[in-house]
Amino acid sequence: MEQPATSTTVAASDGIAARVLHRDGMMLVIDKPPGLPVHKGPKGGETLADHLDDLRFGLPNAPELAHRLDKDTSGCLVLGRHRKALADLGRAFADGTVGKTYVAVVRGVPAQPRGRIELRLAKRSPHRGWWMAVDPSGQEAISEWQVLAAGEGLSVLALSPLTGRTHQLRVHLDAIGHPILGDQIYGGASRLPGGPILHLHSRRVVLPGRKGREPIDVRAPLPAHMRATLESAGFEAAAIEALADAAAFTKRAG
Repeated sequence: MEQPATSTTVAASDGIAARVLHRDGMMLVIDKPPGLPVHKGPKGGETLADHLDDLRFGLPNAPELAHRLDKDTSGCLVLGRHRKALADLGRAFADGTVGKTYVAVVRGVPAQPRGRIELRLAKRSPHRGWWMAVDPSGQEAISEWQVLAAGEGLSVLALSPLTGRTHQLRVHLDAIGHPILGDQIYGGASRLPGGPILHLHSRRVVLPGRKGREPIDVRAPLPAHMRATLESAGFEAAAIEALADAAAFTKRAG
């Protein structure tokens, strides 16, 4: 059962600093809450940009995004703490050396236990902003998925986007007939206030270690609305997290 949306304002009592999962001299990894945009939009309202000064931790400048997550996607978000760090992180994301595992609750049960989606993507129209569509003349987009659990009418998947296109996982899953629960753009979810929100979570990022050091492996706990949906379907959130962490995906060639 999909759970209704909750308030997304970052509580003043703890603030965004309480959501830091990893911190070093180069980067931060935070657990972005669902519903918080990372950029300012035409409608205004609170965004992550309003909180970046709270993440300086003694440095003269606020950190900046090394990549992005959709407004309603929760979980691991990487920030660079200075110019060189941003350049290094940008290269790592671009060349595919950052491992990314997402967890999604989707409609239906795939016929196979795992799969690979290779469908090119392009903007749906010049008037639809970031809305995307499958387009043979678009940019290459590759996603892999693995079933973690399946119930009546829904499945829990671990996902890895081997490329980094806008809305890639959302469009790919809808294209194979398994849209993400709560997806108002591609999954047909209600847009009425209080309706269900997107069940897509950036569970884990694995970043290359510097100068031969061990990789940096960061994991974000599933958000409350996804935990509630899993529990109502008879699944244990902790078990789903463990299965997602054990999922193996192809590494993209640089």
